[in-house]
Amino acid sequence: MVSAAVGLVEPQLLPLEKAPTVGIYESEPEPAPALTPENNLLITSPYTTPDHLLDLSTLDTANRLLARALAILTPIRDDYATAPYTESFNWPAVFEKVHELSTAEDHRWTRQRFYVVAFRSILLADVDGDRLSLLDERSHAEAVASGGLLKYWFGSKNAKRENLATCVWRSREDARAGGTGPWHAKARGAAKDMYERIEFTTMELVIGEEVGDWVFSAWKD
Repeated sequence: MVSAAVGLVEPQLLPLEKAPTVGIYESEPEPAPALTPENNLLITSPYTTPDHLLDLSTLDTANRLLARALAILTPIRDDYATAPYTESFNWPAVFEKVHELSTAEDHRWTRQRFYVVAFRSILLADVDGDRLSLLDERSHAEAVASGGLLKYWFGSKNAKRENLATCVWRSREDARAGGTGPWHAKARGAAKDMYERIEFTTMELVIGEEVGDWVFSAWKD
């Protein structure tokens, strides 16, 4: 079940779920990102039609490399809907992929900052799944058209109707701009009819020099 997280992208700031998490990349083989070389488009979400694909030519090198690396993002535990965000995905593999891609392009990675949103929800028992899916899909297309959305992922609801979705943006400004379209407005307006509870957490992701370290922490400005 989709989440309509993209349609509710301008959240209230909430505390990060736990202390900042720092990591060093580890070796873990992963498949190559789903890149379409002939038109420089990348699949960055569960949606694969043309209006949902990221045009890598619109990004600078650092954002392009992270977007490609995020194509391998996947949950590593079944309880991701309620587990700490930083422990729920294969982040070490993602950042190793950033390092690998940077090396392959002879690019010197310098410290970079990105905007991350985690969306936790409890769906109403009688939610209209078709309506929810439509709002989510069209909101995502709007966000892609606006620019700067590097990754969108959502899971499946558990037995308690809990779910997690997440977006990684080039910047907070991109996230704000991406949430101004009519489908986002419809999604926000429909939230009371779809969710028993919704909660946003906004974070910054900082990837350090040469991808030697990274940290997720609460967004502060």
